Amino acid sequence: MRAEHAEGTPAMAGRLRPVAGVADEIVGGVPCRVYEPFGTAAGTVAYLHGGGWVLGTLDTYDHVARALCAESGARVVNVGYRVAPEATFPAAAEDAWAVVSALDGPLAVCGDSAGGNLAAVCALRARDAGRALALQALVYPVCDVAMDTESWRDFALGHNLDAHEMRWFWDTYLAGADGTHPDASPQRAQDLRGVAPAFVITCSHDILRDEAEVYAYALRGAGVPVRLERYEGMVHGFWRAPALVDDAGRAHREVGLALWAALTGGAA
Repeated sequence: MRAEHAEGTPAMAGRLRPVAGVADEIVGGVPCRVYEPFGTAAGTVAYLHGGGWVLGTLDTYDHVARALCAESGARVVNVGYRVAPEATFPAAAEDAWAVVSALDGPLAVCGDSAGGNLAAVCALRARDAGRALALQALVYPVCDVAMDTESWRDFALGHNLDAHEMRWFWDTYLAGADGTHPDASPQRAQDLRGVAPAFVITCSHDILRDEAEVYAYALRGAGVPVRLERYEGMVHGFWRAPALVDDAGRAHREVGLALWAALTGGAA
């Protein structure tokens, strides 16, 4: 599965976006790849890749991190968090937070799918630690372990991420741990007040659509500024395929602009 995930990356990535510099570094004890923008950086973005807490590497999401750096004008730290089954819950969340808590200056978090889950968890932890984040950009994030929404039933098969695959990802990541813990299911947090403003992207044909939108509404209900956009006609995983799907490039631009605006105080 990991080999297939890696082999498909070049066709999806297409031309790599130029950035001023790329370096592998250890941040907060975690292997990361750091991308520097041209000119003065707007701030820093901690990027948490998708892959069901099992797949995904610094290499398979290199093109996405480059795009975010180019579009946001920010320094992007692509986080090489530990994955399951070698390292199960809460290893990925602990690694993500270790990186976020080690970064200085204006800071935002961004993630897709399981990475969106980790970004949301980091936003909650940052609130509790008194660390201000400019934005949490969540692209079709995993938000709850219940797996019982209408979109789970409507798109269970044939829409790139099947229900049985997502259940396997959850089982592999949790390895028997309590999936209702907020570090696994941020939607289960008792209090969402005071977390970072959010930009949430969902896909119309995705089993995760409803839980991500419910989380966006819950944040909004707690007084958190939220921008929610549903990409019509898109399926889970489109974010990773700018060479194949025009909307992936559009999403990179929209998220990049939102990150720039949040980090600099500009108008998106």
